[in-house]
Amino acid sequence: MTKPEFKEIFDQYFDPVRTYIYYRCADEDVASDIAQDVFMRVWEKRDVFDTKNIKALLYKIANDMVISDYRKSAIRLDYAKDMVGTGIEPLSPQEMLQFEELKAVYSSALSEMGELQREAFLMSRNEELKYHEISDRLGISVKAVEKRITGALQFLKTKLL
Repeated sequence: MTKPEFKEIFDQYFDPVRTYIYYRCADEDVASDIAQDVFMRVWEKRDVFDTKNIKALLYKIANDMVISDYRKSAIRLDYAKDMVGTGIEPLSPQEMLQFEELKAVYSSALSEMGELQREAFLMSRNEELKYHEISDRLGISVKAVEKRITGALQFLKTKLL
């Protein structure tokens, strides 16, 4: 694979791969880092890879890296930074402990949730997309989006209560 070929692949697939990773891990920074690592691995092994099935290969590498990253460290959602900027009083040590426990349970619940439900749920909550916008992106009906998000909310309710 030559540099121009790699650049073309990078330009075409970087954003979709990063978005795929983001919906798997729910952390933009981690998604960007892993996406960069995916393309670094492709570049390092460019002589071994077949460019005919590059899309499938990129998503396979991305999936493996997400799983590997999850095993190395728990997914961290950075709610504390958001709270500092809102003018809310600093949390007591007890409240901070409860917050960290809830954050860990939420993160764990997101990782246990089915991929289809998590994807629709994160689009709705994090990107604030409307159901019809999600259905357009995913190529499914609005009813299917409603069903996925309802399922995600029910799943979270059972895990968080």
